[in-house]
Amino acid sequence: MSDTDNLKLRTARTLKWNVIDRVLSQVLYAVTGIVLARVLSQEDFGLVGATLIFQAFAALFVESGFSYALIQRKSPSQLDYSTVLWFNMGVAAIIYIILWFCAPLIAWCFQNDPRIIPLSRVIFLSFILNASAIVQTNRLMKKMEVKMIAISNSIGLIISGSLGIYLALNGYGAWAVVWQTVSLAAIKSGILWATSHWLPSLAFSWKALRSYFSVGSGMMVTSFLNTLFQNIYSFLIGNQVGLKSLGYYTQSDKWSKMGIMSLTQVLTSTFLPVLSQVQDDPERFTRTTAKMNRFTGYLLFPAIGFLIVMATPIFHLLFGTKWDPSIILFQLLLVRGIFTVLSSLYNNYIISLGKTRLIVYIELIRDGAAIIGLIATFPFMASTFPDDPVYGLKILLWGQVIASAISWVATMFISAPLTNRTILNYLTDIAPYLVQTVVIMIPMYLLSTTINNTLLLLAAQGVVGLACYLTINHLLRSQIQKDAIDYFMHRFRKKQNNNESK
Repeated sequence: MSDTDNLKLRTARTLKWNVIDRVLSQVLYAVTGIVLARVLSQEDFGLVGATLIFQAFAALFVESGFSYALIQRKSPSQLDYSTVLWFNMGVAAIIYIILWFCAPLIAWCFQNDPRIIPLSRVIFLSFILNASAIVQTNRLMKKMEVKMIAISNSIGLIISGSLGIYLALNGYGAWAVVWQTVSLAAIKSGILWATSHWLPSLAFSWKALRSYFSVGSGMMVTSFLNTLFQNIYSFLIGNQVGLKSLGYYTQSDKWSKMGIMSLTQVLTSTFLPVLSQVQDDPERFTRTTAKMNRFTGYLLFPAIGFLIVMATPIFHLLFGTKWDPSIILFQLLLVRGIFTVLSSLYNNYIISLGKTRLIVYIELIRDGAAIIGLIATFPFMASTFPDDPVYGLKILLWGQVIASAISWVATMFISAPLTNRTILNYLTDIAPYLVQTVVIMIPMYLLSTTINNTLLLLAAQGVVGLACYLTINHLLRSQIQKDAIDYFMHRFRKKQNNNESK
């Protein structure tokens, strides 16, 4: 077998196990999350959410960006791996000690709730356990041997999820999530150490560490900004509004991200390689981006729009009525997610052309708009009413929806000229699918006024929405829908022929 064929085989095997890992992880996270959400209270999730804010930053400093540098380096040595491992473990120990003594201060940040002190001191153990597995994970990724990473994740999620559910059902409250988190880190790390057949040397090199600094420090700055904006809302909600409201927000944010991030990653992993193949042919590049705009609109708007309409029966079916205040937050986060997906799509065009410096400007615009939206809505954040405990949070999220829309417009203005198209072209690409979705959402909503059974309502809305959308696009002779159906029919016939030939 040639080196090229061997690389293709290893790449295919790596892709297969990455997909398996992602699908299993999402399913296992969802199952555990649903059970815990039904059993635990809003304050329980708020307590854990408060500690996870600080854990996110602690894990960031422990990793120090060196994991990216290890993967980027062509041939790291035994000394390189050992140095990064000992550095990570040393930093983890120091930060844990600092956070252990700062636990009362963390509690003070969240209305001086004393329950946070012991919870944080235990859950912070997880980032030390995770730090011990960073190098082991990177070595396997570097060798394109990710099967054991997927296995360790799945086994860890099954055992830790079972433990969390058992503790929740036996009245341990927030501690169920804490021990679930710690046990997951311990199991994953333990499996990787037991199966990797690698041990570090008792050696440390400052020279080796400095050689990774240029890449590591850059990635750390980028990760810091992302982590800051991902957690600032949780911190302010817990600090200004309370742990119960933080619990409502945590649930809505978690479930909305599962869909938005998955869709973004699928589009990026699918489109970016294609764009790189046509980047030197301006005319073909323009046609390709136009088709990608239409396909994204065809997929994005019904996926998000129908989910917004179906949010109430989905929450009621999975969680009962205890998380009803989270529904409107979930819906607003989905609206914001539309702009997130579209902006990510346009970023792919910019990246494929090698104009990565423009991404920095877009990031600055995005962060600036988010900060302005946060400042404008901050005075209203703590507003509540007896029948609306998340009134202020709705205002906060409306500010972020507007900020995301501004960022989307800015990204569109930058990317459109690069693809030899106009803003009007971009809008007309996606407008038909937006209009169709809004129109179809009306009868879907009206079904909720006539059907009281949750499961029946959910099924009826799904069938009506999908049938109407496919029918309208068929009558309008949508080329995107025709291409998609032809592709799936071709794949089905090919699989059927393969089975018959066996």
